[in-house]
Amino acid sequence: MNTGMECSTDGGGRAARSEADRVFARITRRLVPLLFLCYLTAFVNRNNIGLAKLQMQGALGFTDAAYGVAASAFFVGILMFELPSNLMLRRVGVRRTLLRIMVLWGVVAAATMFVRTPGQFYTLRFLLGAFEAGFFPGVVVYLTFWFPPERRAKVIALFMTAAAAAGLVTGPVSGWVLNSMSGVAGLDGWQWLMLLEGVPSIVLGVIAYRVLPEGPEHARWLSSDERRIVQQALGAPEGPPAARHPLRAALREPCVYLLGFTTFSLGCATNLLIFWLPSIIEATGVTNLQHVGLYVVIPNLIGTIAMVWYGRRSDRRRERYGHFIVAVGTGIAGLCTMAFSHGALPGVIAGAIVATSGIASAYPVLWAIATRLLPRDAAAAGVALISSMGAASGVSSALFGAIRVRTGSLDPALYLVALALVAVMLLFACVIRPKAAEAALINQELRS
Repeated sequence: MNTGMECSTDGGGRAARSEADRVFARITRRLVPLLFLCYLTAFVNRNNIGLAKLQMQGALGFTDAAYGVAASAFFVGILMFELPSNLMLRRVGVRRTLLRIMVLWGVVAAATMFVRTPGQFYTLRFLLGAFEAGFFPGVVVYLTFWFPPERRAKVIALFMTAAAAAGLVTGPVSGWVLNSMSGVAGLDGWQWLMLLEGVPSIVLGVIAYRVLPEGPEHARWLSSDERRIVQQALGAPEGPPAARHPLRAALREPCVYLLGFTTFSLGCATNLLIFWLPSIIEATGVTNLQHVGLYVVIPNLIGTIAMVWYGRRSDRRRERYGHFIVAVGTGIAGLCTMAFSHGALPGVIAGAIVATSGIASAYPVLWAIATRLLPRDAAAAGVALISSMGAASGVSSALFGAIRVRTGSLDPALYLVALALVAVMLLFACVIRPKAAEAALINQELRS
């Protein structure tokens, strides 16, 4: 008799899980493709100067150091405005926030085509960062409105593949624009690049405003039963109790600063791989810009696949910390391989593939950890603070430019970033993981 009841219970549980899987898969199909495209345009506008630099330097006479300062100015803008933007998210709403952010960054990205002096370049890159501020942490918080903690790594990975997939656009497409459109209507190729890659952001911002619901309760494409399933999944969050003063609670939380250092270190690695990989490849003897763009595609394509697979694996196994440590270790191995290659193209590409795969795979697992550790009411402030600390890594671009000017190589920068990631591995293994286990035990005792 008991066996029959247990079988019936198990069958009911499997049916409920299957129905929940169906509902969350539907939500994913509705939200993620558009958010993916929005983030893709953000990264295209952010990173297209990596290839444009190879033409802009000849046309405008900018040095590597000036280019590094401009790349860093973008992150200064993000650092200054990330937190205010996210604190306004709940008051203003997701749709209006995305509309403001995307229209303004699209206008500034396109206006970069008119740059003539380093000062103008720095100013527009700063404004691009200021206007983009709040987009990524805002979307991460928005996804927590829809997905429970155990389902977040996969969906964040799907959203974040846009960062890696942007290389698929900024590589061959940007290379083609630079080579083929130079001189059209009296404009250089890099000017066409800024214009053609800035306008789509404006269009997508308007589409997002019209299409995205503020939350499950506003989604007319969900039935009442489907909304109930989502609310039940979100109704008993794991983690600390809700905070009355979100910003104050986030500032008092030690894990915010530890995770902030982690995003800073990962950001340094990402900046090195995004902004300077074209220059590293060019230094191996590849002179054709379209060929440089095609080589940039390879690690980004493989990194995109690795990110989705790894996020799904972490969700399926319901394990975060070991997955994160392994991903960071893989990134370290790739960076060291690039440095050990001493300018040999096969070694640089192989190292870039390994490094990009590791760093890209670490991000969705990290944000799944962060959104679980933070109180629900403090999530917007906490995620914004962590993301802002990560944005501070933008200053590394100026450092990398200075290193290249001083030494003629980026190998010291590769070793420096690898060392920072070693510190991240130790931090997670020795501090964050034990603290999370202790917090989980306390929460379990409180619930019982």
